[in-house]
Amino acid sequence: MSKMTEMESLMRKSGYSEKAMNYYIQKVNVGEISEPSVSFAYTGPCGDTMEIFLEIGSDNVIRDAKFQAIGCAGAFASGSALTEMIKGKTLVQAKKIDEDNIMNHLGHIPAQKIHCVCLARRTLEKAIERYKTKIKDSTEIK
Repeated sequence: MSKMTEMESLMRKSGYSEKAMNYYIQKVNVGEISEPSVSFAYTGPCGDTMEIFLEIGSDNVIRDAKFQAIGCAGAFASGSALTEMIKGKTLVQAKKIDEDNIMNHLGHIPAQKIHCVCLARRTLEKAIERYKTKIKDSTEIK
């Protein structure tokens, strides 16, 4: 049995949906944006850390989104799902995405990994707050 097949089998037995497994295995949107409009790293109460990188257009639409994480498969699946969900959305629309939306998008993850969804959502929220502060500060300087 190959290593990936073992991983898939373990994830399936743990309660991950096919979609969540694919996000983790394919590493969807894992990486950095070289010159992001904003990035923010957040460490959740469980010790996992996620950093989100956003490229935001002048119309406040998220053009690209990537993330890095130090955490488990749940953190990576949640980060991938969220970054996929926010691409093409305005900051206002992205901020309205909640944990239930992410869970529904993923299909299913083990109950003990729901905190990973919260980590992704909280990191996005903090990144958007930082971006708004950055824009406000740069306008006041001019």
